[in-house]
Amino acid sequence: MQIEENDKYKRAKRRIEQLKGFYIHLLVYILVNLFILINIYISTAEDNESFWQWEHFFVCFAWGIGLTFHAINVFGINPFLGKDWESRQIEKYMREDEEESKKYK
Repeated sequence: MQIEENDKYKRAKRRIEQLKGFYIHLLVYILVNLFILINIYISTAEDNESFWQWEHFFVCFAWGIGLTFHAINVFGINPFLGKDWESRQIEKYMREDEEESKKYK
């Protein structure tokens, strides 16, 4: 019983560390990109250059993709092959095996 409780504690602690890591990543993303965008806005205002050029937002976009994958990993969001999908596939193949075995009885 003690080993089981210890395993639960370790899993919970690991999960909290993952969440904490994601939230720190999100905070750094917001702060750094805010700083970058303010600098771009100030520099384009002085040069009469357009603020809305794609090059200015490339870092925000690319880093956002990385942040999205981090969120998918931490929160277990997988629209294609999630836990529900896996359970449905297991049930499907178990049913198929059962039907096959009934054919030969």
